[in-house]
Amino acid sequence: MTFSESDAPTSAVAITRLKRQLAEQAIAHAAVGHWNEAADTNRRLLELGAEADAENRLAKALWELGELGSAREHYQAALALDPTNRIAERNIDRLKTLLVAAGEKTVPAQDGSKAPVRIFVEETGKTGFAFLMDLPDPRKLAQVNPGDAVELQPEGNRLIAMSNGMRIGVVEPRVAARLLKLIADGNKYTAGITSLGAVDVRIIIREIYQDPRNYGKVSFPTAAKSTDLRPYTKGTLVREDEELEDDLEDDVEDEEIEDLDRVLPPEDTTDEAFVEENDDIDEG
Repeated sequence: MTFSESDAPTSAVAITRLKRQLAEQAIAHAAVGHWNEAADTNRRLLELGAEADAENRLAKALWELGELGSAREHYQAALALDPTNRIAERNIDRLKTLLVAAGEKTVPAQDGSKAPVRIFVEETGKTGFAFLMDLPDPRKLAQVNPGDAVELQPEGNRLIAMSNGMRIGVVEPRVAARLLKLIADGNKYTAGITSLGAVDVRIIIREIYQDPRNYGKVSFPTAAKSTDLRPYTKGTLVREDEELEDDLEDDVEDEEIEDLDRVLPPEDTTDEAFVEENDDIDEG
């Protein structure tokens, strides 16, 4: 079949529309953790022409499927198309370490491993950031990605972080000390991974229930200035380390959290936010 010159514009418009539809489908699959479908859709998109964003999304999907070697290849393809692409560059650096420790393949992400979008939306006093300490070996850490849900479990004077069915670290003491006391008095929290490097993990923690006994006690006292909040929109993410703060700031890989309105920057949760509070709160 041949096209006349008059057919060419229509064909170009149709291809552009198809590309947009495929990109939306790929993002939708990633949003619900359907990584095989996300990978296949991005491959179809790339058949229509080279595109750095599609390469990044394909790499992300392959990483979630445990295909670390293939993920690196597609991040490298994205970087070749766009030498300034921070997402690809950052993840290539992370994979250099993980591939040595974990090999070309690792365990695929579990179904339901992603945290709900609402966890990552800033809410003054109810959200804060923390680093994890005592991390597992790189082979296990390779199974975790930004955007994954994290369960917090008290263990003595420590707050243990669990994700994908395994222990991924201990919440840094300055944050854990305050939260452990509030948890003991009935508060409940959920968390999600915002950024993950070769040797560091940062999470966002959200208060989801405040026990009446903790009335007047704020989980994260230091309020963020509205002018300091970084907008998080599509085309920016989570992730891979996905920039869900600085790291959730411009990552397109974690498209599943693309609709975040604002994210609390980690620097706005200072040490002062975790100073021990007197139980006798003046409610007057």
